[in-house]
Amino acid sequence: MATAAPEATEAAAPKKSKKLLIIVGAVVLVLLLGGGGAFWYISKQRAAAAAEDGEEPAKAAAHDAHPVPPAYLPMDNMVVNLADVGGDRVAQIGVTLVVTDAHASDQVKAFLPTIRSGVLLLISQKTAVELLTPEGKTKLAKEILHQALIPFGGGDEEEAAPEDGKKKKKAAAPHADLPVTGVLFSSFIVQ
Repeated sequence: MATAAPEATEAAAPKKSKKLLIIVGAVVLVLLLGGGGAFWYISKQRAAAAAEDGEEPAKAAAHDAHPVPPAYLPMDNMVVNLADVGGDRVAQIGVTLVVTDAHASDQVKAFLPTIRSGVLLLISQKTAVELLTPEGKTKLAKEILHQALIPFGGGDEEEAAPEDGKKKKKAAAPHADLPVTGVLFSSFIVQ
């Protein structure tokens, strides 16, 4: 019988170690859940305090750093006679409009014939010398942007001043609700 008693203590030892392991695991789990809850509560309190101070929470600022990517609306390539002496120079220009999103792209498509006509008239007033410089291309892009914004009430519109006969520029709308935000050239050939 002396041999039976040591076997009973060996069987009891694994049961106690399993119970101890389960208890330690439960304590660790409770501590982790408590720590996570405390972290969540403190972060909410800090966000509320920052909102009261007029500061935006870091999460909102990070969200604003990645705005919706713009949509691109390519226009058909245009071949235009330039205003050079002799009229033998032409420009073939591909223009892509940068619009705020897909909904704005649909709005701009409704006015595309008007915008295209304005762009053709604008390019036809340029000379090859003006268009061949980087500054001339940049200026043309700004002028095309102006033409693209006119149907939406944006850009600078010239008005005749009745008292002195001079033209003055009307300031652009202060809001940023205009659908076209930029102009890109997809091709630019002057011959």
